[in-house]
Amino acid sequence: MPSIDLSSYKSPKKKKPVSGNAFSWAEVLNKEISFGKPQVPDRKKEAFYLELSTLLLSGIDLKTALELILVDQDKAKDKVFFTEIKDKVLTGSPLSEAIRSTGKFSDYDFYSIRIGEETGRIGEVLTNLAKYFKSKISQRRKVISAVTYPAIVLTTSMGAVFFMLKFVVPMFADVFQRFGGELPFITALILKVSGWFDQFFLYGLAGLCLLIGFVVMSRTKPWFRQLSSALILRLPVIGEIVRKIYLARFANTMRLLVSTDTPLLRSIALVRQMIGFYPIELSLAEVEQSILKGESLHKSLSKFSFYPPKLVQLIKVGEEVNRLDYFFEKIANQYTEEVEYRTGTISSFLEPLIIIFLGLVVGVILIAMYLPMFQMSNGF
Repeated sequence: MPSIDLSSYKSPKKKKPVSGNAFSWAEVLNKEISFGKPQVPDRKKEAFYLELSTLLLSGIDLKTALELILVDQDKAKDKVFFTEIKDKVLTGSPLSEAIRSTGKFSDYDFYSIRIGEETGRIGEVLTNLAKYFKSKISQRRKVISAVTYPAIVLTTSMGAVFFMLKFVVPMFADVFQRFGGELPFITALILKVSGWFDQFFLYGLAGLCLLIGFVVMSRTKPWFRQLSSALILRLPVIGEIVRKIYLARFANTMRLLVSTDTPLLRSIALVRQMIGFYPIELSLAEVEQSILKGESLHKSLSKFSFYPPKLVQLIKVGEEVNRLDYFFEKIANQYTEEVEYRTGTISSFLEPLIIIFLGLVVGVILIAMYLPMFQMSNGF
């Protein structure tokens, strides 16, 4: 094989998003947050998988491909990270084990790449992974874009109400005490709420911090995952959106596995390990046992209310025509579009609703504070 001059290699520069503002709330909210050891961001995974698959499919061996990717890294931290992967591969470890040893890739990445290695279709699997993360990033950006403005308005509204109850209302209370007399019902009610808020605010803040700490510590325990997922799915509107997000992820993962000719039983077992949502994990464990007993996939899934009848029927057709990968792709696209549409609709509905709420609350507080003054001025 002819030698390659690595010093002259540079992949195409990635275009940075153009924005009129120097500071973007969407960019802040779009940053991935993880507890414990940080994971590789999805954007970096997409670029890595896309470039590596392109190099491998063009006939370049894995070692040279990793060296070429390493040359393109500008940040010292990224150079160290990709050097660690390359060194593992040079010592004889498969790529899947090399990325797993870093502790910065998910089980989804590890099992997908391992399947590609075992089937000899690593380039195709890496291409599919790049498409998966591109779709995931696009979906997340659309959801974040839909909820950013309502979140900012709601936060501002709560801040305004907090400021008025904490600082403005007590000032009026001192004035009313000096004048004496009986206060209107709404004024007395607002003063009581302000007093209660001032008295229990620190306790409420401490309780909120304890609750957050409890959730963080318990989030991986089976009983907590079962309880939290059940509560989330029962929430109006939000529960249905969450369910469709995970159904899309389930269908997309199954499509990736089935398209690489992974046996159905093994695909089910891998999806159960890849998707960290309790209802899917629990149901797929039983689905795996049902398939072992000779039942079809669609019939096994139909026993669980988490999977809609339409999804089950599409899988049934896919099994009959032996095109499961095609129908899983259609299911994933359909649910992704529904999630994007639903979040956009909710955003459009929430924006005026939050503004009206803020106006009503602030208006009621102001009227309650000025009403005694109008009564006193009429008394003179």
